[in-house]
Amino acid sequence: MFISIIIIILGIYIGFATLLFFTQSKYIYYPNYPCREIETTPAMIGLEYEDISFKTANNINLNGWFIPARDARGTVLFCHGNAGNISHRLESIQLFYQLKLNTFIFDYRGYGKSEGNPTEKGTYCDVYAAWEYLVQKKGVKPSGIIVFGFSLGGSIAAWLAHRHTPKILIIESTFTSIPDLAADIYPLLPVRLLARFKYNTAEYIKKVNCPILIIHNRDDEIVPFSHGRRLFEIAKEPKEFSEIMGTHNEGLTRSTGRYKDNLNSFISRYLKN
Repeated sequence: MFISIIIIILGIYIGFATLLFFTQSKYIYYPNYPCREIETTPAMIGLEYEDISFKTANNINLNGWFIPARDARGTVLFCHGNAGNISHRLESIQLFYQLKLNTFIFDYRGYGKSEGNPTEKGTYCDVYAAWEYLVQKKGVKPSGIIVFGFSLGGSIAAWLAHRHTPKILIIESTFTSIPDLAADIYPLLPVRLLARFKYNTAEYIKKVNCPILIIHNRDDEIVPFSHGRRLFEIAKEPKEFSEIMGTHNEGLTRSTGRYKDNLNSFISRYLKN
């Protein structure tokens, strides 16, 4: 009887591990949450914008928006998180507009109106194409670009910033790597062996050679606060850590004044140099 119970438990364990291995992309990418459609536009909050289509190196059509700011002092290349699309980021777009920053926000492949299906290599290819569009088509100098990434987008932003040097890198609520995060969520499973996705933010950020602002909240229920602190510890100077309040997706709304002030202070310090 004891041996039978052990066999059953072992079978369930192996079955769950196998399921996790083959379905892990569903745990990382949520293009259909809350929906795949573009629900709103910057025009809904009174902002002019340009609807942009551009291609990646492997010929995938991507969609994005360029929102110009009055008397702009720089341009934000916005890498959003793993759920939803560009139409679910109007609060951030409005904040950057208030800070006199243009915003170029785009959807990864498989998100919003962008073609294809998301993969780790694909998201890197996508952000590279967005950078190239800004620099080559829009004529924005790297010295005027702030690369901003939220959650999964923070890892993608860090990857870009270690390949090209923007003026500033800002990452919010971002993990050190997918295997590290999975180990926190599934401590009893050999997730480091099972992980097919890496998004190794820690390795990327070590090689970034521009000012870095890391934003994280202590109550984050998805990406532990310790991940943000670890990224800060291994990042090169100059760097700054901004602790905010709220859960994973509430930082901007729960800490509006502090969030905006810290962001503006950091950007003002380095953008003018």
